[in-house]
Amino acid sequence: MTAFEPAVSGRWRTLLWAWSVLLTLGALWGLTFSLIRIAASRGAHPLGMTFWEAFIAGLFLVLIAAHRRRPVHLSLRLPRYCLATGLLGMVVPGAAFFYAAAHLPAGVLSLTVSVVPILTYLAALLLRIETVSARRVAGVMLGTAAMALLVTPEDSLPDSSQLPWVFVGLSAAVSYAVLGLYSSLKSPTGADAMVQTTGMFVAASIMLAPIIAITNAFVPFGWPWGPVEWSLVGLGALNTASWVLFFMLLDRAGPVFTSFTANVVTIFGILWGIVIFAEVNSVWVWLSLATITVALLLVAPRENTHS
Repeated sequence: MTAFEPAVSGRWRTLLWAWSVLLTLGALWGLTFSLIRIAASRGAHPLGMTFWEAFIAGLFLVLIAAHRRRPVHLSLRLPRYCLATGLLGMVVPGAAFFYAAAHLPAGVLSLTVSVVPILTYLAALLLRIETVSARRVAGVMLGTAAMALLVTPEDSLPDSSQLPWVFVGLSAAVSYAVLGLYSSLKSPTGADAMVQTTGMFVAASIMLAPIIAITNAFVPFGWPWGPVEWSLVGLGALNTASWVLFFMLLDRAGPVFTSFTANVVTIFGILWGIVIFAEVNSVWVWLSLATITVALLLVAPRENTHS
C-alpha cells in the first residue's frame, strides 16, 4: 500500500492541475469575447483593433521567447508559414469577430467559435485526412443542428437584424478550422508551437499595418486610457496567457483532454456576457449550447490505447 498511495496521490495531483488549467483557460479565453464587444461597441475600427490585438500579443510572446533563450531554426518555410497562419489565425477571424461584436451579444459570439472542431473534422473528411466515424458524423450533424437552433427561430436572437452578423462570426470559425488543417499539414520542422504562435501574431501585425494605413483604420491610444485601450491591452494579455496555458495543457494532458477547451470557452463566454453585460439569452441559445456540447464530445478524438 505504501508504494501505491504516492502513485494515486500523484495521479490526482495531475488531474487536479489539468482541470484547474482547463477551467482557467476557459475563463480567460471566454472573457475575450466580452472585451471584444466592449472595444467594438465604442466605435473603434475593427481592422485597427485587430492590429493592436495581434501586436500586443506578439510583443508579449516575443518577450517570453527572448526569456526562454531557446534557439530558433530558421528556414524558408517558416516565414511563409507564419504569414499564412497570421492571415488565417488572426487577420481574418480577428476582423470578423470585431465587426460582429458590435452587433452580437458576447454569449452568442462565443457560440460561433465552438463549431471549429466540427468544421475541422468535416474538412478533414473531405481531404481524406480522417476516416468516416459514425460517432463523429453524428457530432457533425448535432453541430449543424446547434447552429440551426441559434439562427432559425425568430426569437433566438434579441434582434432579427443580428442574424447576418452570426454568419460573420461563423466565418471566423471557418478560418480557424482551415488554420488547424494547414498547421497540421504544413507545420515547419524545428519550430515549436510557441515559435509558430509568436510568428503568427508578428506576421499578422506586419500584414495589418499597411492595410490600416491605407484605410485610415488606425485606432490611437488616448490618455488616460478608456474602455477601448484597456480592452485591447487586456485582449493582448489574455491571448498571451491563454496560448501559454494551452501549450502547457497540450504537453502534459494530451490532445484529447485539451480538445475540450472549446466547450469550456463557450460556457465561460456566455457566463461572462451575463456578468458584464447582464445578457439574457433565449431558450434557443441555451439549447444550442447544450447541443453543441454533446456534438463536441462526439467529435473529440478517442484517446490512443497505447498512450
